Amino acid sequence: MLRLTEGTRVYVACGYIDFRKSINGLAALVHEQFDMPANDGSVYVFASRDCSRVKCLFWDKNGFVLYQKRLERGRFKFEKSEDRLYAISHQQLDWLFAGLDFKLMAQFPMLDFSLYF
Repeated sequence: MLRLTEGTRVYVACGYIDFRKSINGLAALVHEQFDMPANDGSVYVFASRDCSRVKCLFWDKNGFVLYQKRLERGRFKFEKSEDRLYAISHQQLDWLFAGLDFKLMAQFPMLDFSLYF
């Protein structure tokens, strides 16, 4: 489980990557293909071709961290579209790690009971 600060942005890469890439290859991909700084503190999420594994790359104070998760059964739900990034929330990232389709999930709205009491 990743522990992220509230201001940390999370980006998911559409499409698939060569999963042999490690920190340097993924940082170069973020910089060259998506024109984003890889060391800005954001989390970048990538999927394998069969969507059974994800890698997360992020900068933590003085170096890169590479986080990888593999599902033993099932597949992660990723868009199969052109190469682009889109932002998701921390809650959606947790749902993604759980193997859920984070695009379909929604949090319950906050209830206001002040009118009843």
